[in-house]
Amino acid sequence: MSARDERPGRTVRKAVIPAAGQGTRFLPATKAVPKEMLPVVDTPAIQYIVEEAVRSGLSDVLMITGRNKRPLEDHFDRNVELEIGLEAKGDEAKLARVRESTELARVHYVRQGDPKGLGHAVLVAEQHVGDEPFAVLLGDDIVDPRDPLLDTMIEVRERLGGSVVAFMEVPEDQIHLYGCAVAEPTDVEDVVKVSGLVEKPKREEAPSNLAVIGRYLLDPAVFPVLHETPPGKGGEIQLTDALQVLARGDGPGHGVHGVVFRGRRYDTGDKLDYVKAVVRLASEREDIGAELRTWLGENFAPGAGAGS
Repeated sequence: MSARDERPGRTVRKAVIPAAGQGTRFLPATKAVPKEMLPVVDTPAIQYIVEEAVRSGLSDVLMITGRNKRPLEDHFDRNVELEIGLEAKGDEAKLARVRESTELARVHYVRQGDPKGLGHAVLVAEQHVGDEPFAVLLGDDIVDPRDPLLDTMIEVRERLGGSVVAFMEVPEDQIHLYGCAVAEPTDVEDVVKVSGLVEKPKREEAPSNLAVIGRYLLDPAVFPVLHETPPGKGGEIQLTDALQVLARGDGPGHGVHGVVFRGRRYDTGDKLDYVKAVVRLASEREDIGAELRTWLGENFAPGAGAGS
């Protein structure tokens, strides 16, 4: 799908990708390279996120960036010298891959300035988004393209209005790592009505095992609420605080639903999960997958000796 493609009838056209974080969990690799540019096999993590948006018809993408994020802009811009060199060599396959990121979407950039949390990053997008509903995709979560989460969220938004949040069921001993939903079932399987959100609750205080993952579909009614949301822990404006207000209100654009996602998701924000994501996605590749699976079996199967 090129940057010119848009799905007719869709009320959601724009995606916002917050990308201003410093990536301190991946130091020293992120000392000079943005964490969003860390490769998952041979593709930067950020490109997976943009591709996901485009697959769902969201070809207008705004990245919320900060200092030292220029490589993001360079990646989605043309590199004429590289293209000329590949063309001269007749390497059409690599040339197509290089041009692919440039032609994916209309990508815009704005700096967040002070890093005041996810709610603040969303506020920075207000002028670009205007009065339209929009998606927010966090770069740490890669959703497998075979499991179209955003399409489902858009369908729920078009049917029920308001905002939509993606959840996954997690073990009780992990719920303290996430925002957690106060929710009740609806008559649609894996769609819940959200009445509240608790940010990183203690295990014994968690209202459910539904954890917020990095996909939101927000009504523009979130902007005036965020303007009135005071900073919380760490001086940050929490998006979950604004969603609490929208969930409990009954005005235009209010109301929050959740989609319980049961597909494949890869967490690239944690070092161990990042490595797992690379191995899993690489093992499914047509070009290297078979050889990698053989190597893994020979070296890491039960009873196998130390790898070489």
